[in-house]
Amino acid sequence: MSFKNIASVAFFGFIGGSFRYLLGVWFDFNGTIIVNIIGCFLLAFLTYFLLESQTPASWITLGLGTGLIGSFTTFSSFCLDTVKIAELHLHTYMIVYLIISIVGGYLSAFCGMKLGRLSGRSMKRGNRM
Repeated sequence: MSFKNIASVAFFGFIGGSFRYLLGVWFDFNGTIIVNIIGCFLLAFLTYFLLESQTPASWITLGLGTGLIGSFTTFSSFCLDTVKIAELHLHTYMIVYLIISIVGGYLSAFCGMKLGRLSGRSMKRGNRM
């Protein structure tokens, strides 16, 4: 464990956590859906893009994956929001919330994977997108 890795996670974690906070304030329960779906896409995109293209230094990938995306997305808030929605007796909304979060997350990750692979291969060949 190097100082560079820790600093990278802290730096990118601050950015991801700050964006997470702002979206939560602006969109309440829906902010959690938004950040988790965006996070699913971004993590898959970055992972497959970096696998297909030239991989940057490990401290950058660690900072982006664990720091930025890890602090941006939140499974615990997703679970807590679901409990809060249930306590408000908004059962239809809770079901929609769960479906959008889970299905949207998988679809976003799938799209991120496909676009990341395509972009990474294109960059590796030196082509412009």
